[in-house]
Amino acid sequence: MVEIVSRREWGAAAPTGALTPLARTRGVKVHYTGGRVSPEIVRDHDVCVQLVRDVQRMHMSGGRETRYVDIGYSVCVCPHQRVFMGRGPGRLPAANGPGLNAGHYAVLALVGNSGFTEPNDGIKHGIRDAIEYLRREGGAGPEIKGHRDGYATSCPGGPLYEWVKAGAPRPKTSSGGGAPAARLPELRPGDTSPHVVTLRRALGAADTTSKKYDPTDPDLAALVEAFKNRHGLKGGLVWTAECWDILNERRSS
Repeated sequence: MVEIVSRREWGAAAPTGALTPLARTRGVKVHYTGGRVSPEIVRDHDVCVQLVRDVQRMHMSGGRETRYVDIGYSVCVCPHQRVFMGRGPGRLPAANGPGLNAGHYAVLALVGNSGFTEPNDGIKHGIRDAIEYLRREGGAGPEIKGHRDGYATSCPGGPLYEWVKAGAPRPKTSSGGGAPAARLPELRPGDTSPHVVTLRRALGAADTTSKKYDPTDPDLAALVEAFKNRHGLKGGLVWTAECWDILNERRSS
C-alpha cells in the first residue's frame, strides 16, 4: 500500500494561484533532481523532507525560469519508499516541459546527478507505488516515460532512465508495505515524529498511524521491549540507531 506524506506533513507552502484540473493522462514521466543529492538521504529521512521543501521553494521563486504557483511535480518519491504529495492527481503538473504537461503526470525521484545517483530499491518501489496511485486516483494511463522522452534534457539521469526504459519493474525485494527501516533518528518516550509510524509498521503494531512514541501504549511498548530483549539491547524503551540497524538487516534478509 502506498505510504503518502501529506503536504501538511512535509510543510508545503500554499499554492499562489489556481491549479488546472486534469481528468486523465497517457501515463507518467519520471524525473530526478538534476543536482547533487547527499548520500545521507538514504539513512536520514529528514533529508528527504528538506529536499522536497527546497524543490518547492525553488520552483515557486522562479528557479526554472518561470515562477510556478506550486511545486511542479505531481508527487515526489524518496529512498524510504514514501510518496510526497505534490500537486497530486487530477491536477496539471508543470515539470514536463511546455506543451507536454497534459500528457503525463510528473513523478520526481529524489536522486541526483552527483552524490546519491543510483536509485535504491526503496526509490523504485516508491515510484511503482506512485504510478499505481496516480492510475487509481488520477486516471493515469499505462505509459511510463522519462522526462527526456519528448524534451531535451538529461533527466532522469542515466541509471534511473535505464530502469524506466526497462519498464520500471518493481524490485524483487519485498516492499514491506511501507518505508524500509533505514538508520533513522533515535526515538525516546514522548517523542512525536513521523518515524514512529515507520517503527509501528515494521514491528507489526496494531496502530500503524500514531506518530507519538507513547510509553503508556502497551502494544508498542511490549513490541519494543521484546525486540530489545531478543537482541540483547539495553536502554529501556529508547529506540536507538542500533535498533534501526538490526531491524533493517532483519527486514532485508
